[in-house]
Amino acid sequence: MHDETSIAAEVKEFILQEFLPEEDPSELESATPLITAGILDSIATLKLVAFVEKRFGIAVEAHEASVEHLNTIADIARLVRAKLGNPA
Repeated sequence: MHDETSIAAEVKEFILQEFLPEEDPSELESATPLITAGILDSIATLKLVAFVEKRFGIAVEAHEASVEHLNTIADIARLVRAKLGNPA
């Protein structure tokens, strides 16, 4: 079972490897804005969604691939946890 902490850790690791390879990992916190701060552009957001879907076996709906659900690691972890807790 995945809790929000373990989901957030995996998402953070992916973001650091894929989009911020030279950054200090401690600089990326669960509340760091990813989209609104320009860390993730539209292509990076799509890559992140693909990773989350494959890694956690969920489907992210088009309306969920937005700033509201994907702007922070905490937002992403909540979305994934909700999807895992409420299988469609």
